Amino acid sequence: MKKRKKKWDQYKQGKYRPVNQDKYKGTYPIFYRSSWELKLFVWLDRNPSCISWGSESTIIRYVFNGSVHRYFLDATAVMKNKEGVKKYYIEIKPYRQTIPPTESKKKKHKTIIYEKIEWAKNQAKWKRAREFAKSRNAKFVILTEKDLFRDK
Repeated sequence: MKKRKKKWDQYKQGKYRPVNQDKYKGTYPIFYRSSWELKLFVWLDRNPSCISWGSESTIIRYVFNGSVHRYFLDATAVMKNKEGVKKYYIEIKPYRQTIPPTESKKKKHKTIIYEKIEWAKNQAKWKRAREFAKSRNAKFVILTEKDLFRDK
């Protein structure tokens, strides 16, 4: 029996060609690493409230496990809203990675350790990203499939 793909298949990858090329601020080609990123790119590209956007154009240094690492944010966007103009630094993650990992008898010990390390690493990244955004009068947001595929 063939496995059905879900409409939000996160493993789709490719190159995105923007419709509004003047809005894109970054290097070409624009790579999307999931259908979730593609959905965000299309929305930013075609949204009249979006003044400009970029993909992996913001790099933040953060410390994890005593070493300095580089964090490439998934997207950056400058948006018009009621209060004026606001810059957003955007990360896309599966919802399950935005909540603390749980231990379960069904999970292998290695899986639990991996999830805890990834959780700690993401917390370090996101803490630094929030500080980075705040210092630039911007906002750091994490989008999940619950945000990207919400029924209207």
